[in-house]
Amino acid sequence: MTGVASRAAWIEVGDRVFVRRYRTWNGEPFDQNVGAVIGADGVVVIDTRASHRLADELRDDLRALTRSSVAAVVNTHHHWDHTWGNARFSGVPRWGHVRCAERVIADSEAVRGRIGTDEPSLAGELAEVVFTAPDRTFEEAATVDLGDRQLELRHLGRGHTDNDVVITVPEAGVLFAGDLLENDAAPGFGDAFPMAWAETAGRLLALVAGPVVPGHGSVGDRAFAEGQARDLALLAELGRQAAAGSLDEAEAVRRSPFPADTTGMALERIRLETASGAT
Repeated sequence: MTGVASRAAWIEVGDRVFVRRYRTWNGEPFDQNVGAVIGADGVVVIDTRASHRLADELRDDLRALTRSSVAAVVNTHHHWDHTWGNARFSGVPRWGHVRCAERVIADSEAVRGRIGTDEPSLAGELAEVVFTAPDRTFEEAATVDLGDRQLELRHLGRGHTDNDVVITVPEAGVLFAGDLLENDAAPGFGDAFPMAWAETAGRLLALVAGPVVPGHGSVGDRAFAEGQARDLALLAELGRQAAAGSLDEAEAVRRSPFPADTTGMALERIRLETASGAT
């Protein structure tokens, strides 16, 4: 690795592969990771944060990291905290899964209204957001070329959403997992596919060759990824039994590796997943 950038908040996890962990927003815990991969042709930014102001802060932080211009943006999935800064990176390709692009446009207005109601202090900042979808989309795999290195983008299946993307930087051995993996807190199951997620997390392990950057929380390693994959598989099995009526839901919650409220949401999603056959 080369030396860590002058702003200590950027951490170099592989050769010219950096992560910045944004821990708070308006004083509240947020704990989100943004990636920056530098190559001969510029820097690729992985996720753009949750508002125009936060994206502008990210752009300032990038200027403190490198003189390279932004060559491309990658969205790991459609959720607002990962895509609502997209408009502040105009003029460069914005990569994402095809359903990420669809859902940024279809879902964001309703999400903005809900957040504004739940968190009125954020309403003003979010009101100015121009919802901007990825304009370079794919279904299974894509490559972003930086001249002297490439980023490999893959959709491994449903999980945290129906459009999660993982990014590998092969010669650096770094994997950006988006919210398919989260550290220091439980995963989010609000619109997830927990049974499919367990299988997707298993496929992700084949790509792990070094540091693993989760969407939120501390950078991990293979042991971290394997541990979360096991937890997701256990949760999926408990949910399958509960949906079939062979296991009491309270017992499923007791055996779950995740907190009770998180498990309750996951069990509800598994019931829907089972009923629809969307596994």
